[in-house]
Amino acid sequence: MARFFIYFRFPIYLPMRRKILLSVISLALLVMLFLGWALLGPATALRTDKYNLYIRTGMDFEQEMELLKKDQVLQSPWFFQWLARRMDYPANIKAGKYEIRKGMNLFRILRMLRNGRQTPVNLTITKFRTKEDISSFVGKRFECDSASFMQLLQSNDSLQQYGLDSNTVMTAILPNTYTLYWNTTASRIFRKLYAEYRSYWNPERRKRAQLIGLDPTTVYILASIIEEETNRQEDKGKIASVYLNRMAKGMKLGADPTVKYAMRNFELKRIYDKYLEVESPYNTYKYPGLPPGPICTPSQQTLEAVLDAPKTNYLYFVAKSDFSGYSNFSENFEQHMKYAHEYQHALDLEMARKAAGGKNGQ
Repeated sequence: MARFFIYFRFPIYLPMRRKILLSVISLALLVMLFLGWALLGPATALRTDKYNLYIRTGMDFEQEMELLKKDQVLQSPWFFQWLARRMDYPANIKAGKYEIRKGMNLFRILRMLRNGRQTPVNLTITKFRTKEDISSFVGKRFECDSASFMQLLQSNDSLQQYGLDSNTVMTAILPNTYTLYWNTTASRIFRKLYAEYRSYWNPERRKRAQLIGLDPTTVYILASIIEEETNRQEDKGKIASVYLNRMAKGMKLGADPTVKYAMRNFELKRIYDKYLEVESPYNTYKYPGLPPGPICTPSQQTLEAVLDAPKTNYLYFVAKSDFSGYSNFSENFEQHMKYAHEYQHALDLEMARKAAGGKNGQ
């Protein structure tokens, strides 16, 4: 009877065991497929093509997760946290700017973050007139705020190592595009700018500056005035010759843009006599020689125009009355006043025309 019982029971037990085993395997496969999809499939919930994640210095994993959840970056924040802990990411957070693209999977995102593979930031310097302007520009693009960059530009102690002071510091900032990381400190940003300055002022350019009686700092300051005088590249060298001739004769520069800078009013169309008495070392109608620092960041084309300034006898220039942007140049005051009256007359007519147009428009 025992043999009969065993013989009869065995074929029933085996199919049930197979069914259970198959069910377990199937479930395991489903779990593996689900995990594979969750970890290796698209993990972002972005509505746009990319998202820039800014991890500030000192930010911890919980704060980072709050940011990712708030901005709805991930489809499953829970899986991100689960994988992050197994990759030991919470203990290896690196500050910076990271570009998360639509469709990226969790492994790729976490490898990027854990390895600190930041997205570079391009700092494009164009024309800035004041230290406040450029500090604000830098502060909007990097982790360091505008106040910290401004503090550096104002600190004679910090600038001493570069042979600069708070007046001449802007001469070390050349318009160009600089590639840095978002969490670069203010001092390292300036160091990058200064490296470009050193590269630009090679022995050949320093020699050219010496031949016209200037040095890198004074070339830059003069170029900043010319940058504000005209947009016409063809006239820049001739304007440089005017100012070089005035300095050689001991004349005051009498540059209108320096008065605008002294008054911090860059929208002035005319410089009236009352403006010429403004008290400022930047007022070149009141004080001889170049101002103590630049009045803007001139282009490299303007710097080259100063270095290549032609030899002339010009002492004066004034805008042409056709408003072409070009200037008339004179060797004597009488000729200059003739051109100046022509321009002033044309300007009066133009202003009257615009005023009449405004009234008619009302």
